[in-house]
Amino acid sequence: MNVGSHRIREFFLRLKSYLPGRGLGQNHAGDEAPLRAELFSADQMEQHGKNLAGSHPLSPGRAPDLLLARLAENEAVLLGVRNLLTEAVKANRRITPAGEWLLDNFYLIEEQIRTARRHLPKDYSRELPRLLNGPSAGLPRVYDIALETISHGDGRADPESLSRFVAAYQSVSALKLSELWAIPIMLRLSLIENLRRIAARIATDRIDRNLADYWADQMTKSAEQDPKGLIMVIADMARSDPPMVSSFVAELTRRLQGQGPALALPLTWIEQRIAEDGQTIKQLVDAENQQQAADQVSMSNSIGSLRFLGSMDWREFVETMSLVDQTLREDPTDVYGQMDFPTRDRYRHVVEKIAKYSPFSEVEVARLAIGLAQEGATGKGGEDRSAHVGFYLIGQGSADLERLAQVRWSSSEALRKWSRRFPFPLYSGLILLLTLFFTGALLLKAHADGLRDWPLALSGLVMLFGASHLTIALVNWLATLLVTPRPLPRMDFSEGIPTQFRTLAVVPTMLTDTGSIATLIEAMEVRFLANRDAHLHFALLTDFRDADGEVLPEDEPLLRQARRGIEGLNGKYGGSQADRFFLFHRPRRWNPQDRIWMGYERKRGKLADLNALLR
Repeated sequence: MNVGSHRIREFFLRLKSYLPGRGLGQNHAGDEAPLRAELFSADQMEQHGKNLAGSHPLSPGRAPDLLLARLAENEAVLLGVRNLLTEAVKANRRITPAGEWLLDNFYLIEEQIRTARRHLPKDYSRELPRLLNGPSAGLPRVYDIALETISHGDGRADPESLSRFVAAYQSVSALKLSELWAIPIMLRLSLIENLRRIAARIATDRIDRNLADYWADQMTKSAEQDPKGLIMVIADMARSDPPMVSSFVAELTRRLQGQGPALALPLTWIEQRIAEDGQTIKQLVDAENQQQAADQVSMSNSIGSLRFLGSMDWREFVETMSLVDQTLREDPTDVYGQMDFPTRDRYRHVVEKIAKYSPFSEVEVARLAIGLAQEGATGKGGEDRSAHVGFYLIGQGSADLERLAQVRWSSSEALRKWSRRFPFPLYSGLILLLTLFFTGALLLKAHADGLRDWPLALSGLVMLFGASHLTIALVNWLATLLVTPRPLPRMDFSEGIPTQFRTLAVVPTMLTDTGSIATLIEAMEVRFLANRDAHLHFALLTDFRDADGEVLPEDEPLLRQARRGIEGLNGKYGGSQADRFFLFHRPRRWNPQDRIWMGYERKRGKLADLNALLR
């Protein structure tokens, strides 16, 4: 027991080195109490968001990143407490309910720590606006918002309460897009911080309980083997000056109470000792029970919130909370709201990037883009592309928006934008310069080796030809490394294709034999079953194979089989929409150049004829 006690004391000394706060604000550097403030309802959180926004002055410039260092400290404390509790379980010691929650869910906590470290790269938080003063001075504003959310929910992150809290905050002070995306990781960091604080309290109580177990074992052994020596054990305990805290008193009382009149003596001494501070054993036991219950609730809420963070759709949350998104949805063409999420997110990030190099805020930049789109709709009509806000964010009108927003790009960004605006001069100019450089270097070498006149000129032509091939390959390779692809904007048809975007999926093909026609009809049925939509139609674009004559005897049976197959599909799946499947067929035409009858321009010709028919 002495060996175990020494090990516990050594661990406690190591653990205590992590308990004081290290530059995380006044509220982190004191007694490290759990994040537990007055519980607020959703209505109260909404009001608190407005009050908090009014008390959040921002700091200019940057500050050192403190969150990663704090995360490492939290991980060390949690691992140490886990090891301490594991030793207690192996020794058949009773642990608190909060400790049981910690052990049972430690795999989840480790996973969340890894996730937090992965989503919080070095210097990431330095890009976020920071608070100028207050308890969280120098920390990202969004981190303090997360702390307030966890504190007033006792570790519980409720989606409705969080949404109303953030929306109310933004009614006073708008958050940047980067801050909205940082809310999940900041909530995760806050929950890990809360778990660390509860775990540190569990460790302190566990050490006090271990000390109580040690003296209880000594007294019980003495009462059984040498009752006269019990008074000496009590005297030793008194000289060691044990902490008269609720955890120590509660555990010692539990071990000794009702064990006989001899063991009532140490309890009497403890009663007299704590009476000097105006307390009783019952009061301390009740306080310990209440603290255990409170820690269990905070621990369970925090772990439950960690699970919630992984299941919540944060893309929907960010879009709902983003004032930039709300502004862009005023797009005169009403197209922005119908686009898919990656496209909308791309638009928002363009606004964010422009605002970074502009005196205007993100919402103001979005408002400028909407203003330009409204001017385009007024001047050229709502069907013109200049009436869409994307024309000024990623299209040809981007220069107008940048000029209106008074953008001052950095040198590297200006060069990158120029290269995208004039890609061919840059591409061809680089090839020309490198070709001349390599050719010139080789010619200088040849001249230095004594080559003169027409042999030098002839060699120069050969060198120029070889250098151009090398340069083109080199520039193409560099282009694949430096030029990133830019996906085209896309509409969101995940809920179905709207009526105005009715679509025809076509398969250009040839009618060659009965077996291939049956395969084509079966493949079309498979495509339909995999892509059912009320406004999606399917068609075969067909013509006959090349022939010496305009009509062959086997043409009509093949065409009849294809027609029956399409009619069969319409009868089987058409229902009220009998025109779901189509067959567009062309006759052969004379090709005087090849002197043969064939489908005009084959596949490309079929598509061109279909477009002409539809137009």
